[in-house]
Amino acid sequence: MNKFEALGLGEAIVKAVNDMGFETPSEVQEKAIPILLDEDTDIVALAQTGTGKTAAFGFPLIEKIDHNSRITQGLILSPTRELCLQITNELKNYSKFIPGLHTVAIYGGASITDQAKQIKRGAQIIVATPGRMQDMINRKMVDISNIGYCVLDEADEMLNMGFYEDINAILSHTPDDKSTWLFSATMPREVSNIAKRFMHNPVEITVGHKNTGSKNVSHEYYVVNSRDRYAALKRLADANPDIFSVIFCRTKRDTQKVAESLIEDGYNAAALHGDLSQNQRDLVMKSFRNRQIQMLVATDVAARGIDVDDITHVINYQLPDEIETYTHRSGRTGRAGKSGVSMVIVSKSELRKIKAVERIIKKSFEKKEIPSGEEICQVQLFHLANDIGKAEINHEIDTYLPSINEVLEDFSKEELIKKFFSVEFSRFHNYYKKAKDLNASGSDGRGDSGGRDGSTRYFINVGEKDGFDWMTLKDFLKDTLDLGRDAVSRVDVKESFSFFNTEAEHQDNILTIFEDFKLEGRKVNVEISKDSGRSRGGGRRRRDNDGGGFKGKRRSDGFKPKGKGGRRDGTAKREDRGNEGGGRRDRRKRSDRR
Repeated sequence: MNKFEALGLGEAIVKAVNDMGFETPSEVQEKAIPILLDEDTDIVALAQTGTGKTAAFGFPLIEKIDHNSRITQGLILSPTRELCLQITNELKNYSKFIPGLHTVAIYGGASITDQAKQIKRGAQIIVATPGRMQDMINRKMVDISNIGYCVLDEADEMLNMGFYEDINAILSHTPDDKSTWLFSATMPREVSNIAKRFMHNPVEITVGHKNTGSKNVSHEYYVVNSRDRYAALKRLADANPDIFSVIFCRTKRDTQKVAESLIEDGYNAAALHGDLSQNQRDLVMKSFRNRQIQMLVATDVAARGIDVDDITHVINYQLPDEIETYTHRSGRTGRAGKSGVSMVIVSKSELRKIKAVERIIKKSFEKKEIPSGEEICQVQLFHLANDIGKAEINHEIDTYLPSINEVLEDFSKEELIKKFFSVEFSRFHNYYKKAKDLNASGSDGRGDSGGRDGSTRYFINVGEKDGFDWMTLKDFLKDTLDLGRDAVSRVDVKESFSFFNTEAEHQDNILTIFEDFKLEGRKVNVEISKDSGRSRGGGRRRRDNDGGGFKGKRRSDGFKPKGKGGRRDGTAKREDRGNEGGGRRDRRKRSDRR
């Protein structure tokens, strides 16, 4: 008996499974499918990305649908267009031997009228993003009042994107006696709350431990100064010549900026974020799956639709605002039984976040050094030698061999090897021979006292009378300075003035930004506090040649690796986009988190 058939699946689905080449159910499938087939129950299933969750709910849902009825019986909510389309395509493959069963995808960025027509023709299963689904309900284009099954896929990510109110409104249009199946990679408080509110005595199954990462993924972190973050990224790429990676940034602006910098420096890179059109996103993903793109720079939301098994590295260019999101990121690699590496580039002040992530994923990070120029040269040299050793001979050059031999006949084998590698390799050696050490040294950044932990303390002439408390002032500074969520620390708000800290490397930029800054017509003055221990003469404003990696400044690394001609497939034009997810955390502001 087929292993999937042993789970209780019918002949049509087993035939489709065999046709697709599936042989052994994954752990989440073995646990969830028998329960969902045998009972009409609510279920909470916790499993990592890439463990086969779509089949775990898709197989039982197809089995339970009456394909002879045209009414909508199943609703699947997913966070993004890409994931919505991915689930739809998989369900169509699972049900291809069941005549009359139709699955329709509903998502933004496509004609709502065309989607409504598809539903009207008969759609037993609807796969939808919450925003578009709520829009169609409001327009009375869809009826979900008779569904028997509702699946919340990637529930933690939907809530993190601010879809709680939409989900609440959508479920209010569904029957109370339906079965709700919630699938999630992590179990933060918000997911627990939605389970309590919308589900009745759900069965809970867990693959591994709650919120843990994949066992096939190793976790590394590299400590650098903030201004060296991009140079560090390039070194990590050069130290892994066969890299096929997703690079995560927090904001759309940073995603676009990093991708454009990589392209200009000769890497096969592209950006994936919410400002791209659907057609651009499709082109980017097609190029990535075909490995025309080696380095895909993405926001967390846009990356939800990435379903590629061979990703070798996940690089956290910046850690996510929500620590639980790291689990989703690292789950992009180490899939389908393969090993993967999740790298994190952090500044000294962010080191405490590593400990927080370790507690969530229940795994330890290994601290590693950014490779030196000499190490990278060695890696690239042996990689080139291996490529030559594995290359297939093109016999079309046989005609030219006599002339070539005549030119090279005076050289020994050793001399020829040296000359060949010198031609191919000198560019790397010349670029990296004077490369500086990018590894940050000194304090780990976990202290708070100004000046003694490598930070600078500032005075600012706004306080409680201006409507600020410590949280709103921190948000104001974070948005204004564009330094990241945790770059501003030790915020102390008084009645008419306040204090705050940042890493010392940012002080020239901060003082420059506030030179002529006004808030509601009032001049805001920022000076280095006298107790900082790093004051340079009463807040004197001076700019060094090194811009500290601040606010869109192009990094100095200009090396363009030969043979890695950059592609702009699907990348949008550079724009000065607003900070994605900036300001005080607001789960309802989802449009700028894509």
